[in-house]
Amino acid sequence: MSAAPSNANRLRLIKLIHVARRELRMDDETYRLMLSGMPALDGVTSTADLSVPNLVQVLEQLKRKGFKVRPKSDSKRPRAKDGQSRKIRSLWLSLRDAGLLRDASEEALVNFVKGATGVAALQWLTGAQASQVIEQLKQWLQRAAQEAV
Repeated sequence: MSAAPSNANRLRLIKLIHVARRELRMDDETYRLMLSGMPALDGVTSTADLSVPNLVQVLEQLKRKGFKVRPKSDSKRPRAKDGQSRKIRSLWLSLRDAGLLRDASEEALVNFVKGATGVAALQWLTGAQASQVIEQLKQWLQRAAQEAV
């Protein structure tokens, strides 16, 4: 089914529904079963066959199952790409992988850096400040490793 440019909202809803499926870890069979169980959809089991109002209903159903719509992160500031900034991000992601962060987003990292140094962006850190942040993140990982033993 080809979509006309006027169907941009429809395409946005379809994309959002697929994001919701992925985030809810809903396999294809479960998803189609959910669709077929919605009386307003008349047994349709594919988003491609749904109208905009029906797509909205499907999205609302996914929200009831726990999906939360988050706006796109509109990062206007480019990421710092120097070696120390990459190391800071790497350590931050290690903390995430260890389950030690509630929020592993870039914004949360920036807030951590700001709290540690008073500087609001990684690219504005001096070498000494970046080293300070790296050491703090390493110590956090070491403490967590020691507590796990």
